[in-house]
Amino acid sequence: MTTTLPLVSVVDDDESVRESLPDLLRAFGFSAMAFSSAEEFLASGSVAQTRCLVLDVAMPGMTGPELQSELQRRGESIPIVFITAHKDDTVRPRLMGQGAADCLFKPFSDTALQEALKAALGPLTTAS
Repeated sequence: MTTTLPLVSVVDDDESVRESLPDLLRAFGFSAMAFSSAEEFLASGSVAQTRCLVLDVAMPGMTGPELQSELQRRGESIPIVFITAHKDDTVRPRLMGQGAADCLFKPFSDTALQEALKAALGPLTTAS
């Protein structure tokens, strides 16, 4: 019997994040996929399977908040954990006010990411 792990998709233009974060997510007990842009994620066919999105705020092309708006426009209600390297005290409250589950500033700890995923997914992550 195979168990399907919840898919967490990572969208970040930083290659090091795309290489390291999926391994960490798998260690947390998730399935993980990484995408270099919002456009790549939207075209991937993984939108419907994604249970949580770890999304960079500032990217070339479509930004993280723009992707959030596009998903809402399409009727997709994927919980989002934003990540950003730009330390700006106005970013987190604004994103949280727009429906983000959390917003983490890079570099963030494994524990901070795990807590953000619990906030985003609720009971799915508390069974461990």
